[in-house]
Amino acid sequence: PMKIFITFFLCLLTAVSFSQDLSRAVEKAFDHFLQDEQLKYASSSLTVLNAETGEVLFSRNGNMGLAPASTLKVVTSATAFNLLGTEFNWETTLGYSGSVSASGVLNGNLILTGGGDPTLGSWRYELTKTNLLLNKWIKAVQKSGIKKIAGRLITDDRLFGTQTLPSGWIWQDIGNYYGAGANSLSWHENQVDLDFKPGAKVGDAATFQKSDSDILGVKMVNEVKTGSAGSGDNVYAFSSPYTNIVYLRGTYGIDLKKPIAISVPDPALEVGRSLQHVLEKAGISFTLPVITSRQMEIQDLPFRGPDKLISTHSSPSLSQVAYWLNQKSINLYAEQLVKTLAWKTGKEISFENGTEVIREFWNKKLGIDKEAINMVDGSGLSPGNRITTRSMALILQSAKAEIWFNDYLESFPVYNNMKMKSGSINDVLAYAGYQNSSSGTPLVFSFILNNFHGSSTSVRQKMFRVLDTLK
Repeated sequence: PMKIFITFFLCLLTAVSFSQDLSRAVEKAFDHFLQDEQLKYASSSLTVLNAETGEVLFSRNGNMGLAPASTLKVVTSATAFNLLGTEFNWETTLGYSGSVSASGVLNGNLILTGGGDPTLGSWRYELTKTNLLLNKWIKAVQKSGIKKIAGRLITDDRLFGTQTLPSGWIWQDIGNYYGAGANSLSWHENQVDLDFKPGAKVGDAATFQKSDSDILGVKMVNEVKTGSAGSGDNVYAFSSPYTNIVYLRGTYGIDLKKPIAISVPDPALEVGRSLQHVLEKAGISFTLPVITSRQMEIQDLPFRGPDKLISTHSSPSLSQVAYWLNQKSINLYAEQLVKTLAWKTGKEISFENGTEVIREFWNKKLGIDKEAINMVDGSGLSPGNRITTRSMALILQSAKAEIWFNDYLESFPVYNNMKMKSGSINDVLAYAGYQNSSSGTPLVFSFILNNFHGSSTSVRQKMFRVLDTLK
């Protein structure tokens, strides 16, 4: 017994010594970081916890609310895993109203109903690709005996309402692919590529040659100029949900060769256009043009749901969706989850109710003050979000004990040889994740910097030097 006691006592001393050494090393690195000229007017916070015990190893400004940028996605995805489960998926259905005559005429409408799936038509998964889905739907129509539609194709986008963007998103973001809105009927991640071509010299007009999809009824007004060599992509699309005009502004580097991705103003109309086009090519005609349920409401047209379903498509599992959400920081996925959390907890579907579900959940589960998680959205794109590093670290630490933790951890990218999610918006850089120390102690951390000035590349390396003390 004495031997066991001595061994235990020595292990305890070693653990205490490690904690003290780590705390001192982080403190020294963080103090040095704060002296940097780039942080003269900045606010910064770092919290490091023992991932097993929850012991606070270091926390500076841990209760200061800061803009987290995309690190907020780790909170949104952890909440979704807790409340929806790893195997949760969304469903999209194709059906029709009315009846099919002996000669194959549908006296009614073909109806594609959105169920909130953000992956519909996405290129990231084998079973969601646009051509595969379109072919699946053609076969379903043909199998049901329909040869002609004496009506129209209706795309039903009612489930998530007409407000597709969180109120705190900024004008410069929403026309670009990363500002695509959260629709109950999405398509190709609600974005489209434009192939740009620079002019002969700097200052000349830059032109786009084609889009990989003609956006239905949208007029592109191109004001983009050719930028200098090495200046890269500074093209911004200015548009709003449901608009029919998109302004393209900014510069496209003279040596650049890459497409520019912009958001689609009305994805439900776009998927309807794509589906009607392939059906007509397959010899199935319509007497009326495609319309969305939102447009029908505006035009006071009566909407009747399907009498018969002919195809149901299930999305990939939440685990698969969360993987891409965090790996590629897909804002659309995060916002679809926010609306889904409101929906699946029985609340009216809105961004406000979805973010409230997240705040309430962590208040009940971990006792985190709701005011310490001030969410405008689920993705972190809004500069109005505020969260404390202590709250984020506690959420990361709690995930370690969950059966879905491995799926969650796998979704974190690797930066600086560390498993962590990054975040960046104007003058904001943030990191949150997991790291095993040199002694084998598992750690979680949240590191947020707001209002730095100068090069973000330079600041990033300085933040990495602080985080290197955790290795």
